[in-house]
Amino acid sequence: MHPLASRTRKSGGNRGVVRRLIVASSLLVLPIGTAFAILLHSVVDLRTIHQLAQQSEEVRTVANQAEQQVLNFETDLHSYALTRQPRYVKRWQNSVAAFPKEADKLKSLTAKSPGQLARAEWIQNMCTAYIKDYSTSLANAAGHDRSVRERSVPSGEDDRRFQVILDGFHDLVATEQTMAKEREAHAATPTDQAVAATIAGLTGSVVTTIGVAGYVIRAIVDPVRRTAAMADQLANGDLTARTPETAVGEIGLLERSFNRMADSLEQGHAELSTSRSRILAATDQARRSIERDLHDGTQQRLVALLLELQVAENTVPAGQRELRASISRAAESLKGVLDDLHELSRGIHPAVLTRGGLAPALRALARRSPVPVELDVDVPRRLPEPIEVAAYYVVSEALTNTAKHAHASCVHVRARTGPGVLCLSVHDDGVGGAAMGSGSGLVGLTDRVRALGGTLALHSPEGAGTTLRARLPSAVTGQGSVHHRTVTR
Repeated sequence: MHPLASRTRKSGGNRGVVRRLIVASSLLVLPIGTAFAILLHSVVDLRTIHQLAQQSEEVRTVANQAEQQVLNFETDLHSYALTRQPRYVKRWQNSVAAFPKEADKLKSLTAKSPGQLARAEWIQNMCTAYIKDYSTSLANAAGHDRSVRERSVPSGEDDRRFQVILDGFHDLVATEQTMAKEREAHAATPTDQAVAATIAGLTGSVVTTIGVAGYVIRAIVDPVRRTAAMADQLANGDLTARTPETAVGEIGLLERSFNRMADSLEQGHAELSTSRSRILAATDQARRSIERDLHDGTQQRLVALLLELQVAENTVPAGQRELRASISRAAESLKGVLDDLHELSRGIHPAVLTRGGLAPALRALARRSPVPVELDVDVPRRLPEPIEVAAYYVVSEALTNTAKHAHASCVHVRARTGPGVLCLSVHDDGVGGAAMGSGSGLVGLTDRVRALGGTLALHSPEGAGTTLRARLPSAVTGQGSVHHRTVTR
């Protein structure tokens, strides 16, 4: 088994990618949530400050209205003192009736500010006392004598008292303005907090997003890409392709499963190749045995019979011409049978390959080819028998197909050995258009070559000839090499 597939991760195996993505998403939500919380708090503060500002504006408005009522008191008093007209008493009475409502509204607006509430109550009490001191005399002024009217006119002490009330209004309004300015200054703090929270939230979100994206690429995308690349190599025939088991969780499980699958495919392929090699070896051994039995048994007996016929022909008297001719015809027929049997045994398993090796066997094929063959062979003296047999049949099948279908004028056969490999090439200048699956011969050659761990490729464009290339592993058993270059016609 491949070492990568048998290795078990010591840590992180129980930490799934889903859990890590949940944690990463939580980290992404954290800065955003914090920023929104600060923004919400700042919005609430700003809204409170805005409400207080509105309330402060109302306090100043109501205070001004109440102050105007008090000023009306003063104006009506002085007007009455100058003109002694009862209509000013009527206006006084209207102002007195309206003042309590304004005072109550002022206290209601300043209820949340103890200092301002105290000022509002003080103003109300002072105004109430002021009204009480003059309301009775002014109410009866129109029907009394001169001395009563003179007593209803405010004195200098009353003017100072009235000025104290106005100063109270001014203090309340000034304090409210000061408080409004302070609130306005404080409003910058939540605004700055909102801006800072927005910047921090965006920055944190960007940084966290980049981090999460980097983790996803490193922990998921990259391992999946590596596994996909290894899957492509595996599909293209590279059974040694494995992916490093560096990921965790579900992705790590995918990598380990892929490697186990690749191990199983490699082992199955190796067993299949071994089985096919055994089958080919057994087949070749059976073919050699049949060829040997035909050569040593049937052929020898037919040769002996031919010799006997020739002896019998020579012993026939000169007068028996018909008998002599009949024996001669039988001998010629027997020679034809021997030739056919020789060709048959050579097709089953060429004896020249067993006796002399690949180079003599290829020369024999070139001599028998009906198409002129240029032979260029540079191989060791002997190669392993399965390699020689496969190479022989590759060239034999290529020459046969060329003679039958290519309409070629010449065939170039080349055989070379390299470091651990035997390279074969058969090229003709025929019509091309051949296909690997068009005949059972090439399919059988492909199976034979692959069973030995080699490759077979066909290149045959229309009108540009056909090239058949084979690469076979070679384990040279002999020493030295022999180079043959011949042209056979």
